[in-house]
This record gives sequence, structure tokens and C-alpha cells, in this order.
Amino acid sequence: MRSSHLVASLILLAPFLVFAEDPAPVVPPKEGKSEQVIIFNGTDLTGWVGHDKLWSVKDGIIIGKNTEPVPVSTYLLTERKYSDFRLTFETKLAQSEMHSGIAMWGRVAPEKGDKYTYAGHLVMFPSGYGFYDLYGRAMIHQNAAEAQKVGKQHDWNTVEILAQGNRIRFALNGVQISDWREPDPKRIQEAPIGLQLHSNKEPQEVQWKNLRLETFPKDDRLLTVKAADAK
Repeated sequence: MRSSHLVASLILLAPFLVFAEDPAPVVPPKEGKSEQVIIFNGTDLTGWVGHDKLWSVKDGIIIGKNTEPVPVSTYLLTERKYSDFRLTFETKLAQSEMHSGIAMWGRVAPEKGDKYTYAGHLVMFPSGYGFYDLYGRAMIHQNAAEAQKVGKQHDWNTVEILAQGNRIRFALNGVQISDWREPDPKRIQEAPIGLQLHSNKEPQEVQWKNLRLETFPKDDRLLTVKAADAK
């Protein structure tokens, strides 16, 4: 009798119960040559591919800009592929309120409607923050509450992304925002890194400068964050 009452109670409570998810596995950093890569030469887009009409360089700054609608989010993509890396840069949303981001660990997906669109992980900033699975699981990590405290909407932001194994760490303006692991390591691929110009019916402009990339970093610290502030 008691067990039947317990089952009935659980059925009534089911919509309100929250079950803990299994923790993500710990996948160690991959082995490879650690080197500094000149990802952007400061002059032109050598080493990158994207729509010529949307991407340009001026005064050492990569500019993604549209005046006509962008029906599908498009990316400026590195010709080289990466898995484990440290990427630091400065970025500014110069026009519009639409977020941008860094795409990684996925693939170019022209079947989605644009020659340079992307399916995979996206580290989002500045209007909307979080980690997103493009053409997959949608939002996979929330961090907006912390990021918005230190992010600048229409000024230069310093960003560091440290990707090692299945771990992504994200720092914004010297503050560690996220330390997250991909729960499904099969989704991680060696892939181009992409700068996002989001789908939008409005004119928009995103700027990037001082891009620096290190492959297979041996140091697992966030270098833009003071040791005392790292989590």
C-alpha cells in the first residue's frame, strides 16, 4: 500500500523534479606542436576565406560589415584547421546590437544556405553571451550574467579562448567567465576557426584586431587573467 502511494506521489511530482545530469568526461589536452601562429598579418586576409563583399582590412583591423540583409550567418574562416589552441584578440561591435562570436570544433556547412556558414561550437559576445551549438543543440552553456558585468557593448573588448581536450575556457576583459567541458567529445573536430557576422536584416559592423593564436598550449593558465582572479 505504501509503495503504491509513493509511486502515485512521484507521478504527481514528476513535472517539478530536477534530475542531475551526468558530469562531462575529462578529456585531456591533445598532443601536438606548440607554436605561435601568425593568424592575421595586419595587412590583408591572407590565410582566411570568406565573402569579399563582407570582410575587409583597414588600419590593422579586420572588419565584417553588411549593408544588405545577411540571410544566413556567415564567417571569415581560417584556411588552417585547429583543435587545441589559445586565441586572444580584441573585438568591437561597431554597429547594430546583434552578437558575434568565434566558431570552432565544427565544420563549414554550405548546405545550410551560405558558402561560409558553420556548424559547430560558437563562443558568443557581446550582445548575447554563452556557448552555442550551431545547427545542433542550440544553447549549451549560459554565462551572460557574469559576462555582462564586464563586457562593453560598443567598445573594444579583450577576449581569450583556451581550448584544450574537451574544455573551453573564456575570459573577457581580464575576467574568467567560463570553464566548461563538452559532454559529448565526439562533437569535437579539428576545424577552421571562424569570425561570425550574424544573420541580420539590419546594417551591422564587427571589428577585430591583435589576433594571436598558439597551438597546443602547454600552459593551462588564462594569460589575460590575473592569477588571483582565476577560478
